[in-house]
Amino acid sequence: MLHSSSGSPAPSAAEQVYQDVKELILSGGLPGGELISEGEVANRTGCSRTPVREAFLRLEAEGWMRLYPKRGALIVPVADGEAEHIVDARQLLETHSVRYLAEHAAERAAVVHALDDNLDRQLGIVRDGDVVAFSAADADFHRLIVRAGDNPLLDSFYGGLRERQRRMTARSLARDPEQLPAIVDDHVRLRDLVEAADPDGYDAALLEHMLSVHALNPRSANRRGPRT
Repeated sequence: MLHSSSGSPAPSAAEQVYQDVKELILSGGLPGGELISEGEVANRTGCSRTPVREAFLRLEAEGWMRLYPKRGALIVPVADGEAEHIVDARQLLETHSVRYLAEHAAERAAVVHALDDNLDRQLGIVRDGDVVAFSAADADFHRLIVRAGDNPLLDSFYGGLRERQRRMTARSLARDPEQLPAIVDDHVRLRDLVEAADPDGYDAALLEHMLSVHALNPRSANRRGPRT
């Protein structure tokens, strides 16, 4: 078996195509509604159609593609209402973690340190203007908070949301790349609210942040009513 330079097994051709095409979908390189063919991807990746077909079947099973025989693969667009549902789920998970951190000072200090490192990374990416890298750093920032909530089931659930979050962020940045500095400012504010052990303030600031980044209507995105 081939191995990568790091010593771990090299991915199969199908696995590599799967990773490459999925990254293009999540980063906005293949936008929703675009139709691509096996031959096009095979030419791009320099492999045969068989691993491309395997990768497409896997991406279809995960809901990222819809396959049409003899026509190609449609990149599934973000569904109506999906962005609002993701915002609602993220708010529940992140605020839950911040409530936990408010009562656990050592864990709170550790995650604030990790958030500071992530913010340094974000600032470097903003200077480079790399919106694809920023969408990944953005998702990592929010997952750091969820992971610190000491609930592996919620963290695992958020892992699935992370991919959809990346896609949403890439789409929003394609619409308005000039908002990058404002997003970092929002993240600094969220980091400060974690450090201040203020879950209610975090909850409100997070919702405001997500509505602004994704240009969503407050009433459609927040259906849970007032917090208690």
